[in-house]
Amino acid sequence: MYKAVNKPKSVSHANRGKHLERLIDMSNTKYRNAGIADIRKIPTPVQITKSLGNRVEGRKEKAEWVDYAGVCNGRAIVFDAKEIKGKSFPLKNLHDHQYELLCSWYNKGALVFLLVYFSDIQKFYRLQFPSLEEYWLAAKVGERKSIPLETFERQAFEVKSVDGYALHYLLPFI
Repeated sequence: MYKAVNKPKSVSHANRGKHLERLIDMSNTKYRNAGIADIRKIPTPVQITKSLGNRVEGRKEKAEWVDYAGVCNGRAIVFDAKEIKGKSFPLKNLHDHQYELLCSWYNKGALVFLLVYFSDIQKFYRLQFPSLEEYWLAAKVGERKSIPLETFERQAFEVKSVDGYALHYLLPFI
């Protein structure tokens, strides 16, 4: 019988997603270096409140965008990345303005998806926008307010480390 030797450390709310972000950033660098795609992390906007010489103070503003945007094979691409615990993706983890941006870009022909890491089972999934939209609209009329893991297993693409990519999330687009 297997017995865990080390108990995993608790990840604070502030640092949740940093592991996923690092993997995506490594993959984006490899995509860029290979000339496949140019996808960048969208920084959280900061309002400078005080500037004293080379020292700056500020506060984070409300983010108006999703996590990543770029181009792949001449086509715009936008996506949000989420790391979650449990067996479903709570739709409250995606803000209305993020959904609206994803919807707008999808309707204009962009590649649009969520990249979700289920930390409890250590699996990554790319959920295309139409599946997200189905659950989002259903939740708005009082139905289920999360996307179950089973939906990711059936409808999403499981993303893995392949061909030297930390997360080869653009397969099969390239």
